[in-house]
Amino acid sequence: MIIFAVLALPEIAESKEGDIVVGYEEKGIDLRKTDWIWDTELGQAIPTLSSSTTSSDPNQYKYDLQCQIDETSQDVKCLPNVLPCPARAEDGKEGIPVVWSVAPRAIADPTWTQWTPAGAGPTCLYDTKPEDLLPRIAARILQDFRNLPVIPANLTLQPAPHTLKGAETNVYANAETQAFDVVILGQQVHVEATPTLYTYSYGDGSGLGPTESAGGPLPQEQWGTKTRTSHIYQDTGTYSVSVSTTFSGTYAVNNGPSLPITGNGEFASGGQTLEVWRSITRNFADDCTVNPAGDGCPGR
Repeated sequence: MIIFAVLALPEIAESKEGDIVVGYEEKGIDLRKTDWIWDTELGQAIPTLSSSTTSSDPNQYKYDLQCQIDETSQDVKCLPNVLPCPARAEDGKEGIPVVWSVAPRAIADPTWTQWTPAGAGPTCLYDTKPEDLLPRIAARILQDFRNLPVIPANLTLQPAPHTLKGAETNVYANAETQAFDVVILGQQVHVEATPTLYTYSYGDGSGLGPTESAGGPLPQEQWGTKTRTSHIYQDTGTYSVSVSTTFSGTYAVNNGPSLPITGNGEFASGGQTLEVWRSITRNFADDCTVNPAGDGCPGR
């Protein structure tokens, strides 16, 4: 369950004399405490006054205006250092400087701890109704995730570009976790994609996966050794070998809490051409030391 406490937001302005003036205005925000939970069936956050829905996230979160002490007062010494949140070019909307706090979800009345993602301090929130914004992002984040330019796994074959019929051909993938900073609904969203599963196609009608095993390289003297992802070709020919990598993802809005993306993205690597040959063994009677020109000797 992901819980956000929504508070009234004060206006901070500079008077003609340069003094900082603090006051409250109606921003269209629900001034009641609103609980937010993750609905696994809908795949998005929904507002609720109960806590009946659960999720794998053990924490609950809230945000407060930077320098806020309570609902009616602020830290005056903090105000000159308020994070500037300039108006966005696309709509002229000014941001709101906020700080995040975190607490265990299982505790009804917890002690909140300041939460600074990746060591960051206050962050800008660019929507006066975040209770409307967050579920809108949650509803579309999976599609945005699948459209990211995620680099698929690099596929390697050993040996290549030729291998032998009846021998183990080592096939392995190498994929890395990748990070992206994108803008969704005018908000800064940090997305991370992590490889989790691999599906191999050996080109002869057989395959492996989805499997957690990416495989790995072998030293040349061990080529032909069976591995978790190796394959034996039963016929000679030309085959196209490929791998598809499944990535899971997380996202954070405006440096807020990192949330799991419900669903995965699958990204395919380009196929590699592999020639499968057969080996021929012949016996010769000549001793190459006595008759270097004999059949089967080097150079013949």
